[in-house]
Amino acid sequence: MRVLSIWLPGLAIERWAKTSNCEPDSPVVLTAEGTHGPIIHAVTHAAAGRGARTGARLTDARALDPALVAVAADPDGDAALVARLAEWAGRWSPLVEVDGADGLRLDIGGVAHLFGGERGLVADVAARFAALGLSVRVAVAPTAGAAWALAHQRPGICEGNVATSLSPLSVSALRLDPDTVRTLERLGLKTIGALIGVPRLALARRFRGAQDVVDALDRALGRKPEPLTAVRAEPAPRAALRLEEPATHVEAAGQALERLIPELVRQLQERHLGARRLALHGFRVDGSVATASVATTIPSREPKHLQRLLAEKAAALDPGFGFDAFVLEAAWSEMLGAGQESLVDEPSGERDVARLVDRLTVKLGERAVRRPQPVASHLPERTSGWRAAIFPSPAVERPSRNRPQRLLDRPESIDVIYATPEGMPRRFRWRRAVHDIARVEGPERIAPEWWRQPSSARLRDYYRVEDAEGRRYWIYREGLVGDGRGGLPVWFMHGLFG
Repeated sequence: MRVLSIWLPGLAIERWAKTSNCEPDSPVVLTAEGTHGPIIHAVTHAAAGRGARTGARLTDARALDPALVAVAADPDGDAALVARLAEWAGRWSPLVEVDGADGLRLDIGGVAHLFGGERGLVADVAARFAALGLSVRVAVAPTAGAAWALAHQRPGICEGNVATSLSPLSVSALRLDPDTVRTLERLGLKTIGALIGVPRLALARRFRGAQDVVDALDRALGRKPEPLTAVRAEPAPRAALRLEEPATHVEAAGQALERLIPELVRQLQERHLGARRLALHGFRVDGSVATASVATTIPSREPKHLQRLLAEKAAALDPGFGFDAFVLEAAWSEMLGAGQESLVDEPSGERDVARLVDRLTVKLGERAVRRPQPVASHLPERTSGWRAAIFPSPAVERPSRNRPQRLLDRPESIDVIYATPEGMPRRFRWRRAVHDIARVEGPERIAPEWWRQPSSARLRDYYRVEDAEGRRYWIYREGLVGDGRGGLPVWFMHGLFG
């Protein structure tokens, strides 16, 4: 068994910072109610620099710095965020468990190789949480207790003996209560290694009850099992309809859809979701199932639009010996809050375009309705492609360089006259026409993509040229004289400027 522990030490303050408009260097502390007044729950870096510490009383911290700004903490909101992160962390493992108020633990046995090993998995976890604006400390160990201890005190991967890895850590890494930790430290047992050397019977006699030191030590060292309980995934919104008698007419599915759509939309509204993929399942009396499914470009819970998309496919379902039940399920849904497009300006039209794309996709199929897709590539002819229009195109950073309005699908060979093999072009022949070059701008050098192309691939030098009649072209020379990757350089036409 291998367990990955994720600790979010700045969860509360980082969540607050993302939802507030406060300056990043403001001395803010989040507070929670304590027995003798507000207790500091989390602090910004600026507040920490002024002496504020987590767990201290607010009055004591303000005695050091009266300028501290106190804001009430939101533990319920933090817990909700951790629950959402647990579902999101299912990208790494099917077994994810919420670990306390600010952590997660995952069973990664048998899945680490999918990410290039445990080190690759740890790097991916850290990078993706960083992209969310959350700082994390990650550790991997054979037991959940050991992984938690390492994540909190020495992040990394435990590859050897568990006892050896845990020995230098403080006894607080066993998740004992503060009173037990203080007692152990007064007895000189400040590290887990020192605790391991104490006879078990002596520890069991001295520490019993809710905080059993022997039990915590056994769980961390793997002597006692500590299974993970995965977060139960919330079921997809679905509406069901059972018929009193089997329906054999072809209109049965369409009539059932009219009754199921309102119930499904109600569930989507309650959970603030919008459907991206709908599936209508018709259960026949012979045990077989007929399914009609559609997808949407953007999340939607508009009853008329969803029914219009599914109506034609539902009508085409074959009842066979008769349907006795129907289920309408939002197999894929995304968050969708209430809102309106604009107060005073004209609507952007995004929803109308999305509805049109949805209807065309249902009629013609996903392969027939496509949108341009940017692709990360050095080579101009590979920087764009196509994908199904119902899926959004990923954002790819485009170079801020002057590119032609029209790019040829394939570069076409041209004959160029120039003073020297490395000099500027003076005249070229393309499609049987000769063009005298009046102006030249360049070169812009583009190196081969060594991770895709063979080692014999040659670099390109692009030129923006204008002929005597004012027409502008984008041409390039492939290769250099003496580069050892072929003969003389060759020239190509690649694009035209407007």
